[in-house]
Amino acid sequence: MTDTQQTKIQVRNLSKVFGDDTKKALKLRDEGLNRAQILEKTGQTLGLSNINFDVREGELLVIMGLSGSGKSTLIRCLNRLIEPTEGDIIIGGENIPQLSDKALLHCRRRHFSMVFQNFALFPHRTVQMNAEYGLEIRGIDKAERAEKARNSLKQVGLEGWENAYPNQLSGGMQQRVGLARALANDSSVLLMDEAFSALDPLIRRDMQQELIELQHRMKKTTIFITHDLDEALNIGDRIILLRDGEIVQIGTPEEVLTRPADDYVARFTEGVDRSRVVTARRVMRPVRATARHDDGPRTVLRKMSENALDSIYVVDRERKLLGILEADSLDEAAKAGKDSIQELLVTDFPRIGPDEPLATLYPMFQGKSIPVAVIDDQQRLLGVVVKGAVLEQLAQTGEE
Repeated sequence: MTDTQQTKIQVRNLSKVFGDDTKKALKLRDEGLNRAQILEKTGQTLGLSNINFDVREGELLVIMGLSGSGKSTLIRCLNRLIEPTEGDIIIGGENIPQLSDKALLHCRRRHFSMVFQNFALFPHRTVQMNAEYGLEIRGIDKAERAEKARNSLKQVGLEGWENAYPNQLSGGMQQRVGLARALANDSSVLLMDEAFSALDPLIRRDMQQELIELQHRMKKTTIFITHDLDEALNIGDRIILLRDGEIVQIGTPEEVLTRPADDYVARFTEGVDRSRVVTARRVMRPVRATARHDDGPRTVLRKMSENALDSIYVVDRERKLLGILEADSLDEAAKAGKDSIQELLVTDFPRIGPDEPLATLYPMFQGKSIPVAVIDDQQRLLGVVVKGAVLEQLAQTGEE
């Protein structure tokens, strides 16, 4: 997840008041009264207040909070299943609160698919027919919708179950059908409202992992609602934390845990194993020196001596990581008069991405304590993680 991603949805100054006198409730809000005070004075419930955020193209954004925080109201405002009281929701150049009924219908079909907590399957329809349903009501040709539904069922691991009925499936499989139906519609945004909450814990974890893998493959912009912090930390690229209809923090899982916006967020995240969320990016250090693939043994030894290194990473001109060299083998090669380092390259060594959790790093330092290489998707060397930095961070997370 990078800041260079395009914005998919913009939400600006979004508020929702439940009641008949919305103007009075918003006026009191603007005067500084909180939700409870507004309810006491007016009988109006301030469901959402001045919500502002962007959804980035291809990200999995988690909106979380306790019961009554406004998270389900928020996701239903995005596609106007609940009418916002004020504010803007912009997607594809369209401002959803301002659309006519006909334009709203087209917008929903083009941009939004929804997966519900209770599966919402038709018991008299087969798995295939349930997956086709959204396409059917849109008037898509029978052959085309059948093919799209089969492809989406394959994506969620239900190939071969097309002719089964919902009562023949486990809870996890039923939720996969709901997910397949949403994917078959090929909308640009997937809305998931407590989609895994009704599942048993083990099935729920499996579904979380499947969603992560599916999102990685398809790059589908996904907004996921949950009240479960562990679930949010596990699947979210970013998290929006709500309290009493207001946003209290937006950030990556690591930011929410290590830099809570206030005491409420700090208390909310108490007891979480931070080593599962804090990543290599936090403890990564710059590489002091690297060897080029066309360097000779003596040149590499000089670099290592100047930087007090026992080992050194070898990269090509684009900084793609090729291997690692150790001082002993280089010294022997230099004494033997060899000019190439190619046969000395060690390619079996630990390397990780910048988002690797801290909890998985420490075991990599068993035996030799060589730095662990941090690489990007193109195998370019970004930095290194040393054992001391991991131990220091683990100690800090244990004290918090």
